Amino acid sequence: MNFPYLIPRLIRHFMPEKMVRALLLRNIIIRSGIETNDPFAAAQRYVEVLSHHGHSFQGKRVLVFGYGGRFDIGFGILKAGAVHVILCDKYAPPDEPHNQRMFASEEKYFVIGSQGVRPRPEWMTLLEADIREVHSAGIFEPVDIVISSSVYEHLDDVEGITRALARLTRPDGIQLHYVDLRDHFFKYPFEMLRFSETTWRRWLNPSSNHNRYRLWDYRRVFEACFRKVEIEITSREEAAFRRALPYIRPEFVSGNIAEDAVSGIQVVASQPLVS
Repeated sequence: MNFPYLIPRLIRHFMPEKMVRALLLRNIIIRSGIETNDPFAAAQRYVEVLSHHGHSFQGKRVLVFGYGGRFDIGFGILKAGAVHVILCDKYAPPDEPHNQRMFASEEKYFVIGSQGVRPRPEWMTLLEADIREVHSAGIFEPVDIVISSSVYEHLDDVEGITRALARLTRPDGIQLHYVDLRDHFFKYPFEMLRFSETTWRRWLNPSSNHNRYRLWDYRRVFEACFRKVEIEITSREEAAFRRALPYIRPEFVSGNIAEDAVSGIQVVASQPLVS
């Protein structure tokens, strides 16, 4: 048994979420993603990929799905030409110390109120709701662009949320998602694939949830919701996968090592099929 993996995983599973978030925001033990560590680089990455696909933020309404509590990515997208940004995160409240430090002087885009720094509503909307319920409630105007980074692997209802995001996307809109397929105990990128669903959920799944979807799962989900789907493999760890392969459960093995060893993907989806 891999005790150097199992013991930290057990601790992480039972760790209070407030403690997890505090560690995440400070990059202590738990590593945050690019939108937290370098949000302007994240914004530029979106700009470049969208341009490659004939799109831009200029004049567009943009939904950032899972923004993480820091307003930097929304600010960067506005600077790239968007007319309005919706920062959506059901679980991460605004990071008040960071947002105060970064944006208290940006009076064009932010205002200081009783809760702290908040976006001016003409520029940004904070959406702390279940995205699956927004469309049915009729309170959400469709957007041109939906983006996310290292969010999809944490979803507990990938199919339902993807359908909801498709419904919120204009017919000529586009979605761009970066998905990390690794076990987030990064030293063991495929270790989570050794365990049954029952064992994983009862003892090892982190409180942030890790759905363990593989490349073919994401392909199936997005192709059910969009007419045009392009999935680019951004990273692959074949040696690590081969080492773990004797212990990996069969449902996580397709037999195609080029897909089985994928550790990161970029999903570009357009022409939503869901009305």
